[in-house]
Amino acid sequence: MAVNVADLDLRGVSEGLGKRELSSVEATEAYLRRIATHDPVLRAYITVTGDAALAQAKDADAEIARGKRRGPLHGVPIALKDLIAVAGVKMTSGSQVLADHVPARDAFITRKLKDAGAVLLGKLAMHEWAFGRPVTDGPFPTGRNPWDVRRAPAGSSSGSAVAAAAGLCAGALGSDTGGSIRGPAAMTGLVGHKPTYGLVSRSGVLALSWSLDHVGPMTRGVWDSAVMLQAIAGADPDDTSTRNATTQDYVQHLEDGARGLRLGLLKRYYVDFPGLNDEVRGAALTAFDVLRKEGATIDDVDAPSLDLAMVVWAPIMSESYEYHAETLRKTPEKFRDGVRTRLLLSALFTAQDVQRAQRLRARIGREVDALLSRVDALIFPGQAAPALKFEDFPTTGFAPASIRYTAPWNLLGLPRSSCRAASAARGCRSRSRSSAAASTTPPCCASRAPTSASPTGTGDVPIRRAGHCDGRVSRGRRQARPARVPDEADPGGRAPAHSPGRADDRQQQEP
Repeated sequence: MAVNVADLDLRGVSEGLGKRELSSVEATEAYLRRIATHDPVLRAYITVTGDAALAQAKDADAEIARGKRRGPLHGVPIALKDLIAVAGVKMTSGSQVLADHVPARDAFITRKLKDAGAVLLGKLAMHEWAFGRPVTDGPFPTGRNPWDVRRAPAGSSSGSAVAAAAGLCAGALGSDTGGSIRGPAAMTGLVGHKPTYGLVSRSGVLALSWSLDHVGPMTRGVWDSAVMLQAIAGADPDDTSTRNATTQDYVQHLEDGARGLRLGLLKRYYVDFPGLNDEVRGAALTAFDVLRKEGATIDDVDAPSLDLAMVVWAPIMSESYEYHAETLRKTPEKFRDGVRTRLLLSALFTAQDVQRAQRLRARIGREVDALLSRVDALIFPGQAAPALKFEDFPTTGFAPASIRYTAPWNLLGLPRSSCRAASAARGCRSRSRSSAAASTTPPCCASRAPTSASPTGTGDVPIRRAGHCDGRVSRGRRQARPARVPDEADPGGRAPAHSPGRADDRQQQEP
């Protein structure tokens, strides 16, 4: 192909493979060259599995040549956040605790991706245990924003965002407990989709908070996100939260447009929030106007109990302390200060705090469900402010203030997407009752109600038409690239000289 593979979105790579204009080996080699050139600065990868990726690419080319292409991901090079198990490949969760842990078997979603014929380039950087803070030093740096390497890409799926945005893979998977897919997607200009709770299995995925964790795609376009979700969604007998998972064709309605959509704007809670950056607010309001011009109706709506969302989210995050308690007691020095402090703060919540939080969680769910009986989707800005410089990132507190834009939707298990402005006005449609939608600065796509495996519990939130929601995100063919991915960082954002994020030789077991 005349076009640089790294400048294509996943759809462009997939179509090139389908038309035999590009081989999987050529695509894989192109990404590996780009990783070798730029990752010493960007620090997106913890482990690059180049030899295995080329072997998978050769197998894909052979199958495609025999006329047996498995689908749109066959032969496409992607990468995974380093808390998703790949048999025989280190899975560190960005922590010294698991610096040399090698899983014996694939996660369920890894198997699904392999069955779809995807080529796995490696494992991506992340905030430690998906709960730490951005760092530029040590063996597990969290990645640098390719648009400005002095700035953090947000977290915790930092490496997934950097790799997808900088053309170091065609698409990536991240995880989201309070905004860890959507925040980094917003800060790097990607589509980030947090699916309905229970639609995507988490067996073989290291936990942060069992009732809040979601796994989903991070890509440059909405078609890309839809086909990745298509590959990983579905019931898994090893993850009971997926027992009612119902999948659909997530690509089918991407071109339907916004005409006729009824959208609810959470103006008081989000747009009028004093902490919302003026530039972000202006971009969001402009995007809302575009949606109106495309034929959507937008009405102001409100769920008063959303004001309590963060005091609900924090006690439920005590699940994270329960997961790490024994390891924290035995080897606290293996946790960096950021994640250790947050885990210990989680231990301070009482059983009474958690029970009150669960009741309030259900109350918020009832209010939001009432809104969704009147509108097709909820829209609002995706983040409160642009990407921060590393030195400006807060070093105290349980969570950044901007998490109010993302965490409430983990509480409810509702699907939510963060999309770029060019996609927001197109294809923002769902065939059924939908849930929260948001974007980087503009609004984006609709999704829908949770399945009965919602973390709010069966009966807490009325269930309507479960199973159709996650497909109608929005339309977008190509994503803008950073004008220049630097070969060297400037003095204000210089990367450490040693090889990025390689684990040492100490053997660890999962906690």
